[in-house]
Amino acid sequence: WCIFPAEFKTYMEALGEHGYYVGNTAKVWGPGDPGQVNGERRLLGGKAWNNARLDPPTTGISKIDYAANFKEFLENKPDEQPFCFWYGSTEPHRAYEYASSLKAGHELNEIKEVPVFFPDNEIVRTDMLDYVLEIEYFDSHIVRILETLEENGELENTLIVVTSDHGMPFPRAKTDAYDYSNHVFLAMMWKKGIKRPGRTVDDYVSFIDLAPTFLDVAGVEWKESGMQPTPGKSLNSVFMNPGADQSFRDHVLIGKEKHGVGRPGDYGYPIRGIIRNGWLYIINYRNDLWPVGNPQTGYSDIGGSPTKTEVLKSRHDPETKYLWDLSFGKRPEEELYNLKEDPYCIKNLANDETYSAIAAELKSIMEAELTKEDDPRMSGNGEVFQNYEAMNEQVKNYYERRVVQGEDFHPAWVNASDIEPDFPD
Repeated sequence: WCIFPAEFKTYMEALGEHGYYVGNTAKVWGPGDPGQVNGERRLLGGKAWNNARLDPPTTGISKIDYAANFKEFLENKPDEQPFCFWYGSTEPHRAYEYASSLKAGHELNEIKEVPVFFPDNEIVRTDMLDYVLEIEYFDSHIVRILETLEENGELENTLIVVTSDHGMPFPRAKTDAYDYSNHVFLAMMWKKGIKRPGRTVDDYVSFIDLAPTFLDVAGVEWKESGMQPTPGKSLNSVFMNPGADQSFRDHVLIGKEKHGVGRPGDYGYPIRGIIRNGWLYIINYRNDLWPVGNPQTGYSDIGGSPTKTEVLKSRHDPETKYLWDLSFGKRPEEELYNLKEDPYCIKNLANDETYSAIAAELKSIMEAELTKEDDPRMSGNGEVFQNYEAMNEQVKNYYERRVVQGEDFHPAWVNASDIEPDFPD
């Protein structure tokens, strides 16, 4: 719940200032305060198109008709004007209607593999299948949007990007720094722009590369966009280069500071990491803290869910407690994982002398880049992140209110059963 600084411009704002017709539907940016321009709420993603509604198939799905709103946006676009549109589906964000997937005709055996950091039982499989149902719903609107583009003769010359902002909303995934946290799908289609489709490029791509790509494709020079400098790189070079061996990016940096509330003082959990050559290296700067929030506040970095409840139960059985440790327990300062052999990030190799050179190299590259980018963590000024107060007064100081003052309160995304008030601090 932060303030969006006025000096930072979004690519949607930049394109809007350079002749593009821009708009969005549903989720755009948040939670937080985008600020104002000329006394009006700042439109970080252009005008919102949310009037078209429908009766959703489950109680967990939004009533916003995303595809119909895009069609209305396109119908209102002036002829010949280029456009940029943001489809911000609320699916598969939680909450889900439990067993809605089974009601829709899915079967549990469709889940071919349960991540090894979850119990493999009917409740978890049902929760995963409900997640699948919402992804399918998301996909159905993509299909309708593509059909609208085709009907309007815009499909072949429109760059379409489909991705996600984080991994699945389950423990040891969303809000964390493991492969299931940050490794998300990325699908792109641009029939008139991508040369020799079907080739494979194995280099890494980061979200920081998307805005430079969009401005490059639109013919807007970065220095003329009004946007701040970026370490991102345009993917247009990959689109246009028919060679499969082009070097684009050999690593990606990841990190975390404050996410939600639930620790004393609404303190965050600072992490920095790097993915390179199939390895993931992580530093937990305050590994004395609970990584996803305190037990007494319900591990509130992770939203309540049937799977979260099942993992929490595992702590009470010596044979399954390791599952609780993986998702909720305190962590070592350094972590190193071989993503090719261990995509679930279970076996930490950071203290294995066999891999000490790999860990040292990854740390050196990561810290050199973070230093170049003026990351306060590199200069010993990391506390600056903790001085940013939560903007949402409803949940601010959650730990103090519940644990210290005894207030019977918890945020809406935390299940009351997640809270463990008698857990030793």
